[in-house]
Amino acid sequence: MVNISIIIPAKNELESLKTLIPQIHTLHPSAEIIIIDDGSTDGTSSAFAGSNHKIITHPYSKGNGAAIKSGARIAQGDILITMDADGQHQADDIQHLLAKLAEGYDMAVGARSRASQAGAHRSLANGFYNLFSGWMVGHKIYDLTSGFRAVKTEKFKEFLPLLPNGFSYPTTITMSFFRSGYSVAYLPIHAPKRTGKSHINIWKDGVRFFLIIFKVGTLFSPLKIFAPVAFTMFLIASSWYGWTWWHEQRFTNMSALLYTGSVMTFLLGLISEQITQLMYKK
Repeated sequence: MVNISIIIPAKNELESLKTLIPQIHTLHPSAEIIIIDDGSTDGTSSAFAGSNHKIITHPYSKGNGAAIKSGARIAQGDILITMDADGQHQADDIQHLLAKLAEGYDMAVGARSRASQAGAHRSLANGFYNLFSGWMVGHKIYDLTSGFRAVKTEKFKEFLPLLPNGFSYPTTITMSFFRSGYSVAYLPIHAPKRTGKSHINIWKDGVRFFLIIFKVGTLFSPLKIFAPVAFTMFLIASSWYGWTWWHEQRFTNMSALLYTGSVMTFLLGLISEQITQLMYKK
């Protein structure tokens, strides 16, 4: 029987944890349950002290990603389950994620429906992130930011140094798996309304998600970023050259600068692409 470790980061989510933990224990009595108290002020650590579950207490809030990394470092299971403590992720869905791994996938992600998104603005933002990141990695991504997933421990731990400490850790791990050639499956789930107030700031964390996509994209496939920029600069240079030649019959310094910039940008992307290959020497 495969051992599983269930990692649950929590920041002031005691009330929903009182419901979630017994449900998990009933459905998966042999699972290793790791609760990370990320600087809570509601007594999360003391409420579960003395139980059979592992409790990690952060002296202050380090972020959702930092909590996941703390749990992953001590996890003993062959498979990691990461899920939120706010009541949106259901214990019943764990077995469905595990079934996907049994089919041969390296990671299975619970993809939330549109009805599960917290507001139209967040639904639109997630849709954009899914499309953009899918283009970056060359695969369709159904839910880039979902924190409910089952993953093989050995492969997950390969990317611990890359994972950010904030809420954008699902973005990084998803793109890292795709770019490394690991198999990722998506399973539709319904996430009910969360208990309590969300800790995500749509503007601050939205910008962070976008930057993470670029960071991981340039780390694993730089030409996906540099080539379009170089091509755009080349088109602008050609258009400007055509306009100035038509009206003034001359080649301007601006055209020369844009042509040079496009070549340099492309070469920089090409060199970066070669450097990334060193990551796969093993």
